[in-house]
Amino acid sequence: MNTSPTPRLKSRPNCKINLGLHVVGKRPDGYHDLETIFLPVAQLADELEIALQPDGETTMTQDGIALDNAPDDNLCMRAYRLLQEEFGIPSVAIRLHKCIPFGAGLGGGSSDAAFTLKMLNQLFSLGLTIEGLEQRAARLGADCAFFIQNRPAFATGIGDCLQPIDIDLSAFDIVIEIPPDEHVNTREAYAGLRLLGGSRPHLPSAVLQPIAEWRHLITNDFETSVFPAHPAIAALKQDMYRRGALYASMTGSGAAVFGLFEK
Repeated sequence: MNTSPTPRLKSRPNCKINLGLHVVGKRPDGYHDLETIFLPVAQLADELEIALQPDGETTMTQDGIALDNAPDDNLCMRAYRLLQEEFGIPSVAIRLHKCIPFGAGLGGGSSDAAFTLKMLNQLFSLGLTIEGLEQRAARLGADCAFFIQNRPAFATGIGDCLQPIDIDLSAFDIVIEIPPDEHVNTREAYAGLRLLGGSRPHLPSAVLQPIAEWRHLITNDFETSVFPAHPAIAALKQDMYRRGALYASMTGSGAAVFGLFEK
């Protein structure tokens, strides 16, 4: 009888926040070109476990925060199927414990998908390079590729063109909050968006300024469309400043708001 342990891997796919988000134009394919800085935040993360399941079908279970999709439609399963079709990898059992809220602009689903690709690459020794993983991640979602290297990056295009950037916020507490019962649909956020145009500070240059000046330099364009429809999110941002945040902003298309506080 084979008593060897089942090969399995565990990881903690973390969330991200956006330092500024400029929607610079609409593309012929219907998507929008963006400029933003992605910053990984380790303190808020899901729990992901993948185990080899050679004698059965691939399964996925999810618990924690309830999601609005069936497990088979989860991005983790889409990531598995992408590699299974290409490499013929065996069946696995995927377990996802959700801690990152969805519909919050925190990239939780994209992070789960990217970490799934990395874990399967390791579990089955596929030999995919960072570039190869990023290319496949980009097929799953616009910001999935960011979570492959999972380090601060200036993102352009639809969020898939990444340029590493040095930002050290270790001297600050990053507080992330979401107003109760608030969820923002990305399509809704885009529908009410006004393309601002004009010249705005170049984000990689703006983040070199003192953080106390960021509130006058670094903006999220989606606040103009989301705040009127979701005043509780706008109120949360102002409350962050009342509590002493040096900088506060909605992340992504909402509904999460983050504040940077001196430790």
